[in-house]
Amino acid sequence: MLRASMEAHRWELHLEAIADPTLDSGVPGGTTLLAFVDVTVGRAGPVEPIRRSVADAFGPIGLVRAAAVTANFEMMNRIADGTGMPVPRSSIESGRAIIDVLGLERLAARHGH
Repeated sequence: MLRASMEAHRWELHLEAIADPTLDSGVPGGTTLLAFVDVTVGRAGPVEPIRRSVADAFGPIGLVRAAAVTANFEMMNRIADGTGMPVPRSSIESGRAIIDVLGLERLAARHGH
């Protein structure tokens, strides 16, 4: 969905910004959205200031959409983790560029995989 949205808007996504918030993601308001995810999922600070920032940048409907997308991804990850669902080798191979850009191999090593 992200890829389709990026193509529809003709934005150039820079995934490195996910791991390094000093970089521009290429998504308008991307820094604000990444901060929103960090606070709501990672508990990286108080929620209310970033919630106001998202509402100011995207309006109240945009805030609801950002929260819904964040919650959906978090839910899917928790279900997958909780059930011990393995990641198919084909997903790892097709996502290799993203895994490398974001340094995700370190997460597998940290969890003994």
